[in-house]
Amino acid sequence: MMNNEEQPNKEEQDQDQDQNKASALMSKIQQLGQSSVAQAPDSNIHILPIIGQVEGHVQLPPKNKTTKYEHLIPQIIAIEQNPKIEGLIVLLNTVGGDVEAGLAISEMIASLSKPTVSIVLGGGHSIGVPIATSTDYSFITETATMTIHPVRLTGLVIGVPQTFEYLDQMQDRVLKFVVNHSNIEKDKLEELMFAKGNLTRDIGTNVEGTDAVQYGLINEIGGVAKAIKKLNTMINETKGSKSNGDETQVIQ
Repeated sequence: MMNNEEQPNKEEQDQDQDQNKASALMSKIQQLGQSSVAQAPDSNIHILPIIGQVEGHVQLPPKNKTTKYEHLIPQIIAIEQNPKIEGLIVLLNTVGGDVEAGLAISEMIASLSKPTVSIVLGGGHSIGVPIATSTDYSFITETATMTIHPVRLTGLVIGVPQTFEYLDQMQDRVLKFVVNHSNIEKDKLEELMFAKGNLTRDIGTNVEGTDAVQYGLINEIGGVAKAIKKLNTMINETKGSKSNGDETQVIQ
C-alpha cells in the first residue's frame, strides 16, 4: 500500500518539474527571443544597461521601452556594497527622459568609489549626456550620436516668469554637471545646446562619435573590448594604490 501511494506522488513531482522547466523556457523565449542563454563566468565587473527612455516621476505607456530610475538606484547601491564587484560598465542607448531622474542616476554613478566606464551605443541623447559623462572614463562608437538641447517641459505649463526661471536653474544644473565631469568647455556646450538649424524645427545639436571626442564630451572612440580593457586597467591601478597604502601604514 505504501508503494502504491508513493508512486503517484513521485509522478506528480516529475510533472511539476517538467512544467517549471517549460515555463522557464517560455520566459527566456519571450524576453530574449531564444531558448538558451549563454552563461557568463563569475566576473568582478557589473554591467548596467540604460536603454530606451529614462522613466522618472511619471509612468510612461507600456509600449515604451523604458529604464526606471527606481530600479537603477538599488542596483547602484548594491554595486557599491558588494565586495565582489570591482568595476562598473554603463551601457547607454537612450533617447533621454526625465531630467531629475537622469541627474539622480548620474550623481549616484559619479559618487561610486569603484572604477566606472561608460559606452554610448547607438545614442546617448538629452539627459543621456550627463549619464555618459558621469563615469571615470567614457567611450562612444563611431556611429553613435548624442543630442544636446535645452531642457523642455511637456504637458500643462504655467506661463509665468517663475516657470522659466525654474527651467533655467534646471538647465544650469545639467550644464554644470557635464562640464565638471568631462573635458568640454562651458561656452562650447552652450553653443551646441542653443545652435539653430542643426535640428529640424528645434534648437540644439546632434553630435556624432568623433565630434563628441573632439569637443571633449567623451574621452575616446571605442566599444566593448576597449571599455573592458580600460576598466581592468583602472581596477588594477586601484588595487595597487590600496596595497601601497596598506604597506605605508604597516611601515609606520
